[in-house]
Amino acid sequence: MKIAIIGVGSVGSAVATAVQNTGLAHEIVLYDRDGVRARAAAEDLGHASAFSYDIKISAVSSYRAIRGSEIVIIAAGANQKPGETRNDLLQKNAAVISDIIPRVMENTDAKNVKIIVVTNPLDVMVMLAQKLSKLPVSRVIGTGTMLDSARFKIILSRQLGISTRSINSYVLGEHGDSSVINWSAVYVGGIGLDDFCKQAKISLPQTTRNTIEHRVRNAAYEIIQGRGATWDGIGGAVADLLHAIVNDEKRILTVSSVDGVGKNAVAMSLPRVVGNKGILMTLHTKTNSDESNGLRKSAKIIRKHFDLL
Repeated sequence: MKIAIIGVGSVGSAVATAVQNTGLAHEIVLYDRDGVRARAAAEDLGHASAFSYDIKISAVSSYRAIRGSEIVIIAAGANQKPGETRNDLLQKNAAVISDIIPRVMENTDAKNVKIIVVTNPLDVMVMLAQKLSKLPVSRVIGTGTMLDSARFKIILSRQLGISTRSINSYVLGEHGDSSVINWSAVYVGGIGLDDFCKQAKISLPQTTRNTIEHRVRNAAYEIIQGRGATWDGIGGAVADLLHAIVNDEKRILTVSSVDGVGKNAVAMSLPRVVGNKGILMTLHTKTNSDESNGLRKSAKIIRKHFDLL
């Protein structure tokens, strides 16, 4: 499989490394407006491939070179800086996506290509990419709250003293400050969270849950403050999404996709079945009234920002 990655800054480079480490691609092409950076990334990653998979990795200076790519990953755009929210990047990155998508569509097969969006504000960029590409919503996929859900699962596993593999938990809605922690649908070893805590004699009061929510929503800001950007986590999310698509795993992931029509259309993350045709089904989990209201609020925020474009 040939995979193209557009944008090889800190995030794009981490995504490229994660993609290379899956062994799912026979060819990876890297495009960046900064040709020197793209060539350096391709050279470095090519050297690393000697220790893992034999993959052709090249930097390209023209979108024509992405022809034949079955999956195009868009990681281009400005990253969050300390003190910025994802939505502060709206206009800058909308211009980037508006430039990239037509070029991608001119050089790929519209009947088969799948676009994975990583650029923030993620959900709005998914809506924009789908509108410009005119691809079915099932084949324009944002990494959404995959990383948020992973953060929730890891923090919760540490609190409970249980492996993340035994926890089923989701973060829904916006990949941003209005994300919704879906406490109502948390299961540990097939047991509801409250039941598990009772059996394990673990106390998980609302104050602790509030702290967990705060840590999940602010994880990116803390990483950005200390490191300048987040990249390893999103690289892992893209690799996991690729496994689900390429291997037709029909696995449930909290990816972002456009749902609805007209002014009611909005992209946000819900549990979705993902396979080699893209998104196959959208599921609706158990939610309480606060979570349902949070999802409606999240959808309004995303739609409001999209309308600003």
